[in-house]
Amino acid sequence: MKHNGLATRVARVLAVASLGTVAACKGGHHFEPPDKEQRVEAAESLYSAQMFDSITWASDSVRALDGNGVYAARCRKCHGPMGQGGTAYAKSRELQVPSLVSPDWRFASSLDSIRHRVFVGHAAGMPNFGVAGITSREIDAVSFYVIDQLRPDVLGGDGKH
Repeated sequence: MKHNGLATRVARVLAVASLGTVAACKGGHHFEPPDKEQRVEAAESLYSAQMFDSITWASDSVRALDGNGVYAARCRKCHGPMGQGGTAYAKSRELQVPSLVSPDWRFASSLDSIRHRVFVGHAAGMPNFGVAGITSREIDAVSFYVIDQLRPDVLGGDGKH
């Protein structure tokens, strides 16, 4: 099963990252997690667009509904309820959060580019959701939600994603 292979690779990356933590603990209990750039590099090494190939949905409505739930739980506090960014939460943490609905948002051109960004994240603050606890199915659903519900103009609003 493809997902089990991903889980194994994630476990290996986390195990390697934790070796430094164990070694540091023996020397005085100093914990230093991998920096953001290292976490992004690790997530990038695990990413494959093919992990989404076997995901099926009963309907686009079900996919969008599931994506809405993921968006509400994981994305809304930074990107806002309508994807506009600039929330008080993001500002209080000095995060530069892009508007997902801006005409020039660079990841809006395709579902694949959004799934990639959600999985990998970036060092400026976007979590590595593909490594940090959401499934490929959830990544697919929330990426679809962004295009289908927040940006229906991206793919012409014809429901063909």
